[in-house]
Amino acid sequence: MSQTMPVMLDTKGNQGLAQYLQQVNEAPILTADEERALAVRLRDEDDLDAARQLVFSHLRYVISVARGFMGYGLPIQDLIQEGNIGLMKAVKRFDPDRDVRLVSFAVHWIRAEIYDYVIKNWRIVKVATTKAQRKLFFNLRKSRDRIGWMRQNEVDDIADRLDVDSGVVKEMESRLSGSDVSFDPLESDDELIPSPAGYLADNRYDPARVLSRADQAAERTTALGNALAKLDDRSRDIIQRRWLNEDAPKPTLSDLADEYGVSAERIRQIEKKAMDNMKAVLVA
Repeated sequence: MSQTMPVMLDTKGNQGLAQYLQQVNEAPILTADEERALAVRLRDEDDLDAARQLVFSHLRYVISVARGFMGYGLPIQDLIQEGNIGLMKAVKRFDPDRDVRLVSFAVHWIRAEIYDYVIKNWRIVKVATTKAQRKLFFNLRKSRDRIGWMRQNEVDDIADRLDVDSGVVKEMESRLSGSDVSFDPLESDDELIPSPAGYLADNRYDPARVLSRADQAAERTTALGNALAKLDDRSRDIIQRRWLNEDAPKPTLSDLADEYGVSAERIRQIEKKAMDNMKAVLVA
């Protein structure tokens, strides 16, 4: 590999981070075939250069995931560094024989390492020492139905959904509510103090999420094709023309009945049976 992989960050200043980001953005994006070939070399030959290339080409996804955790006030350099550890673990465990891209597999390892880092280092979370409290930390805010202190029925509902004791919910609610920071900018006598919202990432275009959604869409398309292939010609034609041909007008039951020389009720029965058969294949 011609470039040095910038896994280690200079945590002393923004210049090191800027250089790191530039190097990562210049890293080549692997095709599916290139990625698999490198993964096979790593698995079969223990080729460390192949591992370095796989890691280097996916560092941009670590940065994208790490930016989603900036609202906790922790240094982005540290978040990236922890995410890189998760990426390296994912590369080591990646199976090239599975029909999935590395990024879809690695993003879970990247997030897990960053989650652990946040849990261990954020000042509010230092008191979240039990498994139940750690679960609440990442779920309580999005589970609350309103801002402020919760009613008892809300406490009981969250405790039931997260499978924790209601007393733990009350305790963590107290800690989080007592340390809330406004998401609106604060004005002081001398300056405008930015809020945490200014540091939160927009994850709509997260490359890892975009690629994961594309993989899922491809899997759904393949599954639908397999389900259609199991139908007889007439049933397949009815389903495709009634539900899948977006560019053509949708024929009515009567239109198809006239074409096939049967009643509209018979077409409805064929359509229903085909739908049931396809559902059985898709959920199998």
